[in-house]
Amino acid sequence: MGIDCSRFAVGRHDTVRLGEWPTKIKPLYASTKEYEHHLARHRDALDNLQRTLYADNRHALLVIFQGMDASGKDGAIRHVMSGVNPQGVQVFSFKHPSATELEHDFLWREVACLPERGRIGIFNRSYYEEVLVVRVHPEILRGEGIPSRGGGKKLWEQRYESIAGFERHLHRNGTRIVKFFLHLSKGEQKRRFLARIDEPDKNWKFSLDDVRERRYWKEYMRAYEACLSATTRAHAPWFIVPADDKRNARLIVSQVLIDTLQSLKLRHPTVDAARRRELLAIRRQLLM
Repeated sequence: MGIDCSRFAVGRHDTVRLGEWPTKIKPLYASTKEYEHHLARHRDALDNLQRTLYADNRHALLVIFQGMDASGKDGAIRHVMSGVNPQGVQVFSFKHPSATELEHDFLWREVACLPERGRIGIFNRSYYEEVLVVRVHPEILRGEGIPSRGGGKKLWEQRYESIAGFERHLHRNGTRIVKFFLHLSKGEQKRRFLARIDEPDKNWKFSLDDVRERRYWKEYMRAYEACLSATTRAHAPWFIVPADDKRNARLIVSQVLIDTLQSLKLRHPTVDAARRRELLAIRRQLLM
């Protein structure tokens, strides 16, 4: 199975109109068995690539997931990364900033969570919330103690500029960045919310706040359109992943990650002649 992930990538000069991007596409698998086979192959490939990433020790991979509530962020992370060595993957979920975090700039709390070289870091939500949720609810700015509190166009442009500069800095220092917007339809979100109510083992996932935020659907779509258009770059691309079919979304996400890691031309360190002689000497001692 070959997935052309470029069809989901946002170009540098694209003006995103989410109504023109599908939330559902033709299945990339013919059956549940075929889906599981493809996903298992992707997991194995990711596991091998992460091991080489660690041995190579020149790059880190930062993966960012954004999307509306119930878009499948948790599930994508769990299913795609479950086969990778836990020591090689770090997952962070960012919720409402704490009082301490609000005393710093809006990028501060994520800096401490960035992946080390050789590792994959996953952000379930991220600093992008500061141009999404905060843009939809500008009253949040009152708690951030910044000079400009109006939420006007200039503020959001400045934040886009800060984000783009931050991601360019990371890229220059060896961190590769991939960003996923899980594109869910409002109708599918409603279906998933109802399932969270009707199925007892999903009750814990449901929050009344989720329903309240549904009222701002159009505002969120406009905020996402502006954000995706302003912050996609060749070195830090956004992928708009059709998310109404969770299985499709997971196959697309895993293929993008495989493609990204393969593009780094990772390699295991070569052993020079002196090191090889040393290893042979140690081997002889072990055999005594």
